[in-house]
Amino acid sequence: MANGSPRLWRAPAKVNLTLQVLGRRSDGWHELDSVVAFAGCCDWLAFEPADALSLSIDGPTASAAGPADDNLVLRAARALGERVARLRLGRFHLRKTLPVAAGLGGGSSDAAAALRALAAENGLAADDVRLFAAAAAVGSDVPVCLEPRARRMAGRGERLGPPLRLPPLLAVLVNPGAAVATPAVFAALGLEAGASLDSPPAPRLEAGTDAARALRALKAGRNDLQACATRLAPAIGDTLDALARLDGAQLVRMSGSGATCFALFDDRCAAARAARALRRAHPGWWVRATILR
Repeated sequence: MANGSPRLWRAPAKVNLTLQVLGRRSDGWHELDSVVAFAGCCDWLAFEPADALSLSIDGPTASAAGPADDNLVLRAARALGERVARLRLGRFHLRKTLPVAAGLGGGSSDAAAALRALAAENGLAADDVRLFAAAAAVGSDVPVCLEPRARRMAGRGERLGPPLRLPPLLAVLVNPGAAVATPAVFAALGLEAGASLDSPPAPRLEAGTDAARALRALKAGRNDLQACATRLAPAIGDTLDALARLDGAQLVRMSGSGATCFALFDDRCAAARAARALRRAHPGWWVRATILR
């Protein structure tokens, strides 16, 4: 960066357009099949080389992010350091703007941004297997965030499909301020190890499809965690109802394990109007009109 400024790295919100739970593996992890895309809204991570590894955090949602010394950014850096000899580390500063425990993979995206920053500093290729191994060691959602592009993820997140080349999807993201613990949502499914669900895999999205066909395919999917999360946090149901009443909303669904929900639109102006209406009606909600890719 010019004038010695730290380089900035985007950590975009991850949105689960679909999330099917196929069962629970013998190792206790749930077997998933999900179509994910990434939003224009993001956290920002600054990095500059230094002798010691450190992290500072600010931003509108920083207070909910927990102690810095337990942040996924530092966990990711340490995980990569265990796999790359003499890894050059440094100072991170996280500007936190995404809601926390919100089904948007914010912490995972922050960790992936840290891995990209360290890869650039240390001359590691983007496809270096040690990056993926470090990402998987930190969290199930971190690998898919390493290259934030729409794709399919399966297993517990370790099996990634190629980029889907989706058309830009116009979306409104809404979080009502309810934090939902992912382990509690999965526990509410009540699946024993080795059990399976009669759940079809995520819908197929062909390369080069237009927005209308993509929407039709996504409507055939669902989020198998939505009902459980809504029982744990009824505010999710209120959010889904508010989104469903918006003019022009084509698809309404929860992302991840909640509590963030989204509506997809086929008109940019309709999405912008919907976001404005939601902010007026619910000033305490986190609302963003964005594009998913």
